[in-house]
Amino acid sequence: MLFLWLLPVVSATAEPPLEPLKIVVLGDSLTAGSGLTRNTAFPAQLEARLQRRGYRVRVINAGVSGDTSAGGLARLDWTLAERPELMIIELGANDALRGLDPQQTKQNLSTILSRLRSLKVQPLLTGMKAPRNLGEEYYNKFDRLYVELARRHQVPFYPFFLAGVAGDPGLNQADGIHPTAAGVAIIVRRMLPLVEALLEQLQRQALRGN
Repeated sequence: MLFLWLLPVVSATAEPPLEPLKIVVLGDSLTAGSGLTRNTAFPAQLEARLQRRGYRVRVINAGVSGDTSAGGLARLDWTLAERPELMIIELGANDALRGLDPQQTKQNLSTILSRLRSLKVQPLLTGMKAPRNLGEEYYNKFDRLYVELARRHQVPFYPFFLAGVAGDPGLNQADGIHPTAAGVAIIVRRMLPLVEALLEQLQRQALRGN
């Protein structure tokens, strides 16, 4: 299930902006494309798919393998130097793998979302799930934090980044964690309607600004 809060539709007849919309994907190895070539990582596949569908976009890979939510927060200002209109946030998997306190993960992501909102950068929050061997109390707290953040900040939310791919040996590399190029293609396909809806909204806002 996808959750999406959008601004009211604004009609306009002006020409679309000439400059491509910039999308930054702030994430860890799932964004960076561990084990993949750069053009088969999530940001590159998303850009190619959007461009084939007629969108003028540039998708920037801001993934760092091994990064936690704290690491993502620490390099947020550097990432914002790209001046994106949309930022996809894919963080938290390494927090869970290390058994870090979900409350701290939640606070780090909340700070990122607040910062983006203050700068009028559209966030798209993607969720992650904790390994079940960490125990029910931990994984319930961890899984829930993304839903709670999306509701608190009223941001578009894709509940599980690896939906349709996690646990499928045919769509994951030998480590069982990182998707193959085919697995990434499925992630892109499943997330595409939400990303397209946000791009349409951003284009309407740009036209209204003109």
